[in-house]
Amino acid sequence: MAKKNSRLKKVLLDTAKDMLDGGILDEKEYKKITMRHLNKENHPKIEPITSEEIRTLREQAHLSQAAFASYLNLTVGYISQLERGLKTPTGAALALLNVVRRRGFDVVR
Repeated sequence: MAKKNSRLKKVLLDTAKDMLDGGILDEKEYKKITMRHLNKENHPKIEPITSEEIRTLREQAHLSQAAFASYLNLTVGYISQLERGLKTPTGAALALLNVVRRRGFDVVR
């Protein structure tokens, strides 16, 4: 079954490339499709983030915990726990905090 999936994936990616070359897809749309199919080593690395770094990110954005939580679609209580070191961010929250750390807070405003 894996062989079928990889063959199908190749055909779909070739079709997307043809659509890019034909002007049906733009570069951004094409990259969005192909990013899902890259190997794990090509994905941005998600680094752990400390409670101090989270507080610094929030303070550099000049936001209260409530505003910061609202922009990140998290709860105020969760942000408070992260900043106090009671919890460690994981999953989507960790990925989003890494994006904010790399690109700045304006990326989520």
